Amino acid sequence: MIEFRFAVGDLATTSFAYSPLQEAVFSLRSLHDPARYPHHRPWLRRIRPRLGGLDQELLTALVAPWLWVPDFLTPRPERARPSFAEQLDVVRGTPAEVVVADFRATYRTPEAMPAVVARGLADPRAFLGRLTDALEAYWHVCLAADWWPRVQSILEADLAYRGRVLAERGAGALLPGLDGRLSWTGSHLRLNTRDFNVPAPWTDVAIDGRGMVLLPTMFARGAQPLIDPSRPPLLMYPARGRGTLSEEPPPVTGDALVRLLGRPRARLLLLLAEPASTTELAHRLGVTPSAVSQHLTVLYDAGLLHRTRSGRIVRYARTPLGDDLCR
Repeated sequence: MIEFRFAVGDLATTSFAYSPLQEAVFSLRSLHDPARYPHHRPWLRRIRPRLGGLDQELLTALVAPWLWVPDFLTPRPERARPSFAEQLDVVRGTPAEVVVADFRATYRTPEAMPAVVARGLADPRAFLGRLTDALEAYWHVCLAADWWPRVQSILEADLAYRGRVLAERGAGALLPGLDGRLSWTGSHLRLNTRDFNVPAPWTDVAIDGRGMVLLPTMFARGAQPLIDPSRPPLLMYPARGRGTLSEEPPPVTGDALVRLLGRPRARLLLLLAEPASTTELAHRLGVTPSAVSQHLTVLYDAGLLHRTRSGRIVRYARTPLGDDLCR
């Protein structure tokens, strides 16, 4: 059991975020154990041919056999929606001694550490440069173009859902609802660690005015903290709706809906049970964003969709009228 102790005021500084760098690093877990992440199998099949041109030896060594990763590779976001580039810059600034300490904590014994890591830690500054270059290449070759837009849409939908729970039911319902491992006692958040692959190295942490950041992830079966309890508090939890990543666009089976809206708009309406952006919908349907945008405008003007803006990204979801039509 790990217990996070909240003092008066700590809930006020608890916030949600998501991290593209965290998701990129955690996605390397699926290279270790594809069976553990069935929703990512279609993506894995697509990227396998591309991995040969990357520093695959190092990338796979960033994840221990028990799926831990060094804490410095997943820095706590300073805002709700950081970019991959700005977080990678944070990693590039990691002190050499932290790089060494975090790899040692991740692999736990010298015998477990891969040779590529052991050699690299002899010159941690140079090793950090190789590591960040490898992650940047992996991001651009395998993730940024088609995988991340879909993942980002799922993470955005999760944050929107958590916001509704907080507004309607309060923190006492929000925190345990992140994962079945979690329970809330009124001042303590408890994380059951019975099914951890490796025993947690610590059992207690005080939030102590530092704020806690809660991050949804596509690559966890349950809530998990950082390895080092002295770092600013951070808790990762399974993203709601992550199973939809491998879904194909739903077939349009309602003839009446097709006759009313046309097949492209009917399919879009079915897809929008959860919020999604124009780009993400275009990727899922294999069409251009401009074509999707035209149909979304018509559905929005008809009152079947509503839209919300996060920075430059606009996401659409069905209104109650749109839900009724799909039923």
